[in-house]
Amino acid sequence: MQGDKEFVGTLRGFDDYVNMVLDDVTEFELTPSGKRQIALDQVLLNGNNVCMLIPGGMPEESCHTLT
Repeated sequence: MQGDKEFVGTLRGFDDYVNMVLDDVTEFELTPSGKRQIALDQVLLNGNNVCMLIPGGMPEESCHTLT
C-alpha cells in the first residue's frame, strides 16, 4: 500500500468494484513529520486502494491513535 491513510465517515454508496462515496469524512495520515488530520465534506475512494472496511464508529486503535 502507498501511504498510511485512514478515512472515517458515513458511507453514502459503493459499487461492484468497492469504489465508495463517503460523507462527513475525517482523513488521518501518518507522515514523517507526525500525524495529520483533515476534515472533508465528501470523498470518492477508488476501490483499488481500499484494503479494509470496518463498520461502526471511530476505531479504537488506528493510525490516528498510533504514536
